[in-house]
Amino acid sequence: MEKLFCAYNAAITIAGETMTCPTRAHTTDDGFYKRPLPAAQIPFSSVEGRQIFQEALQAGSMQNFFPLAEQFHTQTEPTFCGISSLVMVLNALQVDPKRLWKGVWRWFSEDMADCCQQLGVITQEGITLTRLATLARCNGLDATVVHADAKIDALGLFRQQVVDVSTRLTPDGSLEQALLVSYSRASLGQTGSGHFSPIGGYHAARDLVLLLDVARFKYPPHWVALPLLWQAMQTRDEDTGLARGYLHLQPALSDQASPDMALCPV
Repeated sequence: MEKLFCAYNAAITIAGETMTCPTRAHTTDDGFYKRPLPAAQIPFSSVEGRQIFQEALQAGSMQNFFPLAEQFHTQTEPTFCGISSLVMVLNALQVDPKRLWKGVWRWFSEDMADCCQQLGVITQEGITLTRLATLARCNGLDATVVHADAKIDALGLFRQQVVDVSTRLTPDGSLEQALLVSYSRASLGQTGSGHFSPIGGYHAARDLVLLLDVARFKYPPHWVALPLLWQAMQTRDEDTGLARGYLHLQPALSDQASPDMALCPV
């Protein structure tokens, strides 16, 4: 039997017969379906966003996009932006977790990312930048934490790191490093507070970075001005009192991917 699908309360005509799809009472408990981006940010799939992508691709500063895009997924919990972004980077960097995911397959997923902090705690509270760095180290990455403070030319150093990760691959074409930024959504004019996203590319002429936002139920991947992102990274994390910032991530030379509990802070 052919199955028919239609929107709620919509009328459709089939073989001359008009039928109305069932209605549903909408309440304030129905939640939200996505959010519009502020005017200053450019959706990746928009006409302008695609043009920016093409220009950056031709300039050679989208090298990190394709390995990350292969692993792009939506965070499975509202507070999982940090570990979901980390899992995306771990898989893009081809780190072997050295333990089973499901069946016979070894693969990183959010439910495996609880080396030092129980997932139940992260589900309730989220995770800080320094805790996320420890989690990355537990799972086979070298992680450098950089807080976006007022150091001399800190913005310039961040821009140079964005250029490096966006233009360099290993000799065999694999991703060799990644940047994961911690920033305030409110400072970008978005709804919400602290958030994590991987950087997926850079447009040098317009000084724009591509944020691969894992909260895809809320905002799509989008281009944002690098100085504006830096300002959003300079905001203070209420849990630590420190400025937000970014993680520079690359595979550890030790090839240690199985969780190392000795790295967890006491």
